[in-house]
Amino acid sequence: MVKRIAQIMSLTLLLQCYAFSVTSHAAEPELQLTPEAKAAILMDMDTGTILYEKESDKQLAPASITKVMTMILIMEAIDSGKLTWDEKVRTSERAASMGGSQIFLEIGEEMTVEDMMKGIAIASGNDATVAMAEHIAGSEENFVKMMNEKAGQLGMKNTNFANTNGLPSPNHYSSAKDVALMSRELLKHEEITKFTSIYEDYLRKDSAKPFWLVNTNRLVKFYDGVDGLKTGFTQESKYCLTATAKRGNLRVIAVVMGTPTPKERNQNITSMLNYAFSQYESHPIYEKGDFLRQVKIDKGEESTLQMVVPHQISVLAKKGESVDLYRPSIHHVEGLNAPIKKGDVIGHVTITKNGETVAEIDIPAQEDLEKASFWTIFKRTTKTLFGFSSKTDKDVDHSI
Repeated sequence: MVKRIAQIMSLTLLLQCYAFSVTSHAAEPELQLTPEAKAAILMDMDTGTILYEKESDKQLAPASITKVMTMILIMEAIDSGKLTWDEKVRTSERAASMGGSQIFLEIGEEMTVEDMMKGIAIASGNDATVAMAEHIAGSEENFVKMMNEKAGQLGMKNTNFANTNGLPSPNHYSSAKDVALMSRELLKHEEITKFTSIYEDYLRKDSAKPFWLVNTNRLVKFYDGVDGLKTGFTQESKYCLTATAKRGNLRVIAVVMGTPTPKERNQNITSMLNYAFSQYESHPIYEKGDFLRQVKIDKGEESTLQMVVPHQISVLAKKGESVDLYRPSIHHVEGLNAPIKKGDVIGHVTITKNGETVAEIDIPAQEDLEKASFWTIFKRTTKTLFGFSSKTDKDVDHSI
């Protein structure tokens, strides 16, 4: 009898162990890609899809990652024609006095916008950052206002800038998600990677003492596909990095904040990039500049605006997954009234899978559209009511 009981107990224990092993094997372990970081995020560039995140809304000191926003405003000034790459920028006493990482600008020294951008993007020059801010906005204070306005436009809900370069300052903070959002915005200016991908270069090449630049983001040399973006470090922020890499059609953005050492910072970024490229692939459906449709604008100088693709739009799919499961559709914003500013959202491209929305990409206006004069509105109304217009009426109705 005792032997029989022992056999039953042994069998029961064996079944319990088997059941435990099956449950453990079936459970999907939670991703732990960034154990040392206070906050992190991994984002697909084209769709904005978040592939991984950790405390991504936590407000933290961003250090020199701040300069991503500074570079956005510089690129916008270039694109609008307010700046040119060969334009000379004069260094003020304030700019020259900046501590921390710098390119050692002297008071009154002049340097081209292109070289200033190299100093910011490669060497994280605090002095170059302030010099550019003053050149564009008249003062660093005015430029900081522009930075915060742009942050609001991008939906950066956990960010406030107090300066242009990320030096420690009260009320200066951001989050991993917000850093990814502004990194994504910067990458829409495709020319930026011409600077952020450089590992080493020189400033003042024609002088007796050329200044050697070495990229603070070592991954541009040591990780295949990395071509940006920006590092950051202060005693308060610890080691931060927003990095971007592209392989094939897939470009991703990886952000870590608050890692204890540069080695751990790079390891955490590498883990996220490895995960992205091993698990996902991107299938382009629209190229930058593709025309989508006309959008009717009420009371504008022109009656329509064109919906034009602002950057490549792709379907993000798991490797081996059929892209036919994903359906893109184009939608315009209803009831738009002039004036419309360049950058205002006038439509969306929505990507669905099995009837559920997996991505929605904003389509911004490519130009300003002012409100029409009374005479223009009168002519347009006459045409609608009576089916004719004067010979001088050049408006074309592209109603959809």
